[in-house]
Amino acid sequence: MSDSTPTQTVKQLDRYIVGQIDAKRALALALRERERRLKLEEPMRSEIGPKNILLIGPTGVGKTEIVRRLAKLVEAPFLKVEATRFTEVGYVGHDVESIIRDLADSCINQVHQERMSEVQDEAQAAATERLVGYLLKQSGEPSSEEGTDLKTVQQRTRVRRKRTSVARALKNHELEESVVEIEVESDEGFSSMLEFVSGMGSDEVSEQFNEFMSNLSASRQKVKRVPVREARRILTQEEANKLVDFDRVVDDAIGRVEESGVVFIDEIDKLITRGAEYGADVSGEGVQRDLLPIVEGASVATRYGMVKTDHILFVGAGAFTRGRPADLLPELQGRFPLRVEFESLGEDDFVRILTEPDNALVKQYAALMGTEDVSIEFTEDGVREIARMAYTLNEQTENLGARRLYGVMEKVLEEISFDAPQQPGKRWIVDAAYVRERMRRIHTSDEVSRFIL
Repeated sequence: MSDSTPTQTVKQLDRYIVGQIDAKRALALALRERERRLKLEEPMRSEIGPKNILLIGPTGVGKTEIVRRLAKLVEAPFLKVEATRFTEVGYVGHDVESIIRDLADSCINQVHQERMSEVQDEAQAAATERLVGYLLKQSGEPSSEEGTDLKTVQQRTRVRRKRTSVARALKNHELEESVVEIEVESDEGFSSMLEFVSGMGSDEVSEQFNEFMSNLSASRQKVKRVPVREARRILTQEEANKLVDFDRVVDDAIGRVEESGVVFIDEIDKLITRGAEYGADVSGEGVQRDLLPIVEGASVATRYGMVKTDHILFVGAGAFTRGRPADLLPELQGRFPLRVEFESLGEDDFVRILTEPDNALVKQYAALMGTEDVSIEFTEDGVREIARMAYTLNEQTENLGARRLYGVMEKVLEEISFDAPQQPGKRWIVDAAYVRERMRRIHTSDEVSRFIL
């Protein structure tokens, strides 16, 4: 998807998200401009920065989903954070630099899994060879001709035939439940490499590194007794780790983060303070100040080295019910030059959300009930009634946007879902009358709020 045009990207987003065309176009164009920048030569390439975007709209209109889907389409390193999670330096909590550290961690895991997939065939072959050896050893046969006192041609031929027989049985999955004794590396190797300085300051890195190295050198192989199917998985994983160059994984991942990383900062409007001297708002303005250099472009220390944020795309989002974007620090406003307002969702939008996307709710519930051999058919008037009910609840109580549909759908299908295991083969029709019957006990706004999320 990295070579897709903005038009193609918007069409892909239309498969999952209804409406909000302005937001789709703005984000698709921002990512396309990053692809254009990568085709330029230096020094012009370094001079062009990302076009950070501020998304403005009520909850449940698709802000998070659009950014998440877009990052997945272009296979970009992506991290979603809540602005309220962070505190100003000097207060107890997370500092904003942890955003970049978490993004680097996520990308390294992603790249490592990609590299593991690339060597999977080779790793499986090596794991099978080891597994054959363990099975032969367990049966009292030499695991190989090397290092054994096989003086006759007949003895060597017998070992080869035995290995071939065991290998064939493994290939045909005839020994899956047999228990085998294998030797594996300690679990602390790769995971400790990733975690030994997590969240620590520079003062502690040296001490923790020395401890990590001593633990690593002290690690020994251990013996495990597991079924053959589990042994194959463990050994394949171990062999794949041996084939992957972790230094190259780190270099590739850091390069991806710096050139194509996407950070989505939700609830950024909650950083607007009103002069509070204590409570949740006390460090809001401080967090805004701490965000300034990260969004503008800085070098952040991570466990893998320095990560530059100059070309990471930052997308801020908020409902701005307690304030306006203009209430943010002017410097922070300037670092989000593009603004997109999301439209509120109406009854017709809810109907489309329920039916049109590839992951539409009615399709999800039909698939879930299909696992119990129960079929559900949603009629057109039934879908319209669910949409009308969700829209009415948003108007009468708190406006949750499209998230209200989940609560209404659960209430409508509660009885069907509960009885499904006892009614295989049954077919249900969900029409307007059925929806009204299931919702009829909900009369007032106060009562609604207690039952419908």
